[in-house]
Formats: sequence, structure tokens, C-alpha cells
Amino acid sequence: MSSIIKVNTVQDTDGNNIINENANTITIGASGDTISIPSGATLANNGTATGFASIAWQSSVKTATFTAVAGEGYFINTTGGAFEVDLPTSPSVGDQIVFTDFARKFATNALTLDQGSNKFQGNVASTKKPEYNTSGQTIQIVYSGSTQGWIPTSDDDVAFVTQPTYTANFLVIAGGASGGSRKSGGGGAGGYRASYNSEASGGGGSSETALQLSSGEVYTVTVGAGGAAVSNTPAGAGNDGSASSISGTGITTVSCVGGGGGNGDVSPNSDGRDGGCGGGAGGNGGPVSSGGSGTANQGYDGGGGYAGSHAAGGGGGGAGAVGASVPGNQQPGGAGGTGVASTITGSSVTRAGGGGGINESPSYSAGAGGTGGGGGGGIGGGTAGTANTGSGGGGVGNSGTSGAGGSGVVILRMATANYTGTTSGSPTVTTDGSDTIITFNASGSYTG
Repeated sequence: MSSIIKVNTVQDTDGNNIINENANTITIGASGDTISIPSGATLANNGTATGFASIAWQSSVKTATFTAVAGEGYFINTTGGAFEVDLPTSPSVGDQIVFTDFARKFATNALTLDQGSNKFQGNVASTKKPEYNTSGQTIQIVYSGSTQGWIPTSDDDVAFVTQPTYTANFLVIAGGASGGSRKSGGGGAGGYRASYNSEASGGGGSSETALQLSSGEVYTVTVGAGGAAVSNTPAGAGNDGSASSISGTGITTVSCVGGGGGNGDVSPNSDGRDGGCGGGAGGNGGPVSSGGSGTANQGYDGGGGYAGSHAAGGGGGGAGAVGASVPGNQQPGGAGGTGVASTITGSSVTRAGGGGGINESPSYSAGAGGTGGGGGGGIGGGTAGTANTGSGGGGVGNSGTSGAGGSGVVILRMATANYTGTTSGSPTVTTDGSDTIITFNASGSYTG
């Protein structure tokens, strides 16, 4: 075949385009053409090839953990022991990597691929990693996008390795409720759930099973707010507390119900509100009104109120005991129920006490707050529950405001050897012996 040379173009005698040069770009063939490399010819790349799904094999044999690069092939020698390869953190669709068993030792010492936060056939590394344990394997993978992530285009056998977990004990307390106004009951404490040291949960519940956390997983911590105080006018119920929780992939969410508000001089029904711990009833709509119900295995009921010439409200329920009921006319306000003690932080601390109720007359004493941070009732203003104990606030009479509920708290305790140090929300981190304790006084997260 002879060629005819034209300006910027080489053609064969049939006029077919072979090479077209335009500035610094050389195009071989035209759209629809087939480019054929004759037998015996060598296509050498001495520059950078783009747009090809080519693999650049690395001459250095890999014998320990390393980070792979898209477009490269690796000889893997696990003779000295099993190891893993970290896949690229920001792959693009179509990226390919190849690994081959250099010494036929995968069956003795497996190769594990760590896909990180990307997926490998739908799984992330915090739950499952692919392990190759068949000698002589060659594994070629391609990145398909965020839905399925890396997918093998060739491999002989793969097993998914479930990531090991570690134990973390918890204490979760929801926000306490505020007390009611006028002849009012105290606010109920927030629900209380615990797993540490066989210590009881609220409402007489047993100690729960500790969490099993996974490496790399993010666990969201929500700390419930206490119920806001209410004014003496108009008479009414206090505000419920908000829920606290721990949630994340691979665990059953641990959630506690906010405390129930104490009620007040409300007709025809002044029963306390239901919650993690029930609110104390107000002294109206009776003569006897009922305390709110607590949640099973989280907290106790609130105390009942009593209507009469000198009416009084019951105490809010605590995590450790029911709120006190008012036994009859012209009696003091009911005391809040006691909280529950925990040693999860290294020393015994009682939390989640109920708020105290009040008698409408200053001639009779107001109910005390329950042990563990409960706020006492007061004719001229109730006392707030202690912050980060989930305690209820006290009721109020004819002036001032009721006591606000105390905010909740979430505490995690784990072996220091397992603690990653990755948190958000600025929790307080302390140690006790060989354990690390993370105290969340506000919402945040912990990464396993």
C-alpha cells in the first residue's frame, strides 16, 4: 500500500484516513474505523495513557499493609503473614485494581481488602471486609459507584470477614419534667436504663445487656432536655421531658422516655402526666386524682393528689420509687420518688429523682424532691431538677414558676484499649482503672 501525503493528513490510496494531525493532537482513524495492530508489532507506551482500562503492574512485591492505587496491579506475598490492603478512599467509577498471589500462600495467610467507608459488594469495612484465602488467586476489582462500591470482575473465592466488636456499658437517662402550677404535683424523672455492673434500671427493671460496638461505626447520642418551667397563671400541668438515646448500625437503639409533667389545679381531671417516670397529680378533680404512669423498666408512677379546703399535689415518680401520694385533706405536698444509684463513672452517684408537690396553703409544708436531684415544691416557686440527672422539678403555688426538669445524660464505659478517641459534642472523658468513661451532657456522637 502506498500513501499520498496531504497537508496535515496521511491517507491510503483508497482515501481512508490514517493519521490526522491538528495542532498537538494526533488522531488515528475516524469514527467507526477499526484500528488493527499487525502480528509481531509492539505498541509501546513511553508517556501517559489515558482513556484506557490498562493496569500498570508494580515491580515491587508487597509483603505488608499498603494503600492501593487505581490502575495498578500488585504481586502479593503473604509468606510472612496475613495482611490487608487499604483501597483508595476517593475512587471514580471504572477504576480498576488487580492483586495476585505471588507465592501461592493465600490459603495459609489470607489477603484482606479494607474498603473503608466505600462499599465492597454493598458492605462497608465497619461491618464486613472481603478476605481471599485460596492459594493462587488473582483478584481484579472495579469501582461501580456508591451503591455497590467495588465489585470483582474476576476472583476464585471470597469470604466476608465480620468485623470484631467490643463491649461498651451504658447509662441512659431522659430529661425530667417540670412541676405543675397551683395545688400542683411534682414533675416525673426521665426514664432510666443501665447495663453496668449488674446495677438496676429504673422502675425496678433489671440491669440490661451491654452494647457491642463495631470499629468505624458512628453511634449517635441524644441527650434529652428537661421540661421547661410553667407559670402559676394559668393553673396547669408541667412540661414533659425529652427522650435520650444511643443509636447506630448494628445495635438496638437504647431509648428512654422523658418524664411526665406534674399537674395542677385543673378541673375536672388533674391526674399527673405519663412518662419515663409519672408526674404527680394536682389537688383538684377528685377528691382523689391519680399520678401519671411510669414506663416499664424505666421509672415509677407519680403520686396521687387530694382535693379539699387545703388541697395538695403528689410527688413526681423517680427511677427508684413512686412519688408520694397525698393521704387526705390538709396534708403536705407529696415528696418526689427517689432515684437510682450507679457506679458507671467510678463512684456511686444517684440520679433521676422525682419533683415534690405542694399544698395550696403556706401553712403546710411542700414535698421534698426525690434523692438524686429532684426539685422540691414551693408556694412561691418550685425548685428545678438538677441538670444532667434527668430529675423532675417541683410544683408551684400561687406565685412564681414551677421547677424546670433536669436535663438527661448518656454515659458510655469501655476498656481503654478499645476507646478510639473520636467523639463529637464535647463529652467529658475520664478513666477508672483500665476503663474509659465518656459522659455526654449534651448530644453528640462516638465513633467505634
